[in-house]
Order: sequence, then C-alpha cells, then structure tokens
Amino acid sequence: MAGTLSPWPLTRQGDKEHPVPTLQYLLRARGHSVVVDGIFGPKTDAAVRSFQRDEGLAVDGIVGPHTWSALIIQVRRGSEGDAVRGVQEEFQYRNLSGDPSKGLAVDGIFGPKTEQAVRGFQSALHADIPSMAVDGIVGPMTWQALVSGMLSF
Repeated sequence: MAGTLSPWPLTRQGDKEHPVPTLQYLLRARGHSVVVDGIFGPKTDAAVRSFQRDEGLAVDGIVGPHTWSALIIQVRRGSEGDAVRGVQEEFQYRNLSGDPSKGLAVDGIFGPKTEQAVRGFQSALHADIPSMAVDGIVGPMTWQALVSGMLSF
C-alpha cells in the first residue's frame, strides 16, 4: 500500500520553532519584511494576514493548507533567495548532529549540496510515496513533505 504525505501543519501566533522559520522565509520571499526568529509573534501574524488578504484567502492568521499552498515558491538548482533559505532551513531542522556547521548552509543559494539534499529526501519518500518525483525540484509535494516534518525526528 502506498503511503501518503503528512498534512500541512496548522501554524499560528504563539507557535515557536519548526516550521515557523520556514514560514518566515516564505513570507520574506513574498515581499513581507519579517525577522526570521522562529517565533510566530504579532509581526509574523500581521504579515500572514496581509498575505491572506492579498491572495483572497480567509484572513484568520492561521497558516493551514490553503495559505501554505499559496505561500510556497517552486525552487530548483540555480534559484536564490529567501524561498531557498526556507528549504535549507528544513534540512538544518533535520540535522541531527546538533552542529549547524555540519548541516546544509542556509545561504539562499540552491547549489549542488542543496540539490543533493533535496534528491536524497525525495528518494527516501519515493519508496513509500511513488508519486513523489526524485527530480531535485522543490515543488508542492516536496514543500508539503518538508514543512509537515516528514523524515524528521
């Protein structure tokens, strides 16, 4: 039996840590000047509500499936910027060494190491979820798997 993707998380004011930094990077990539501090405070809430308003979504400040789907930006090798930092942040979250210097650098440049990490992640999921492409491109399915915390402990 084929596995399924974990659902998008519900992320709201008061939340801390994963996936808040990724949310903040994606808000920045969408033109909202928020600080990436891993704390879903009033400024992140205001940015989420502004984004929801701009996208014609329900303005509730809760980042659920519709808001996440509108927020994500497909990235691949050669991409640069805050959306790439969001992907790299997800791999840093999965870095079990406890030493950020041993994980993927959060530098906003989608180079060979980021692509290798993405392909490895996709390949691990592909075994259970055959529809997961192993293409090194972070599209909707890969974003959902990352943000929902799949393959993290």
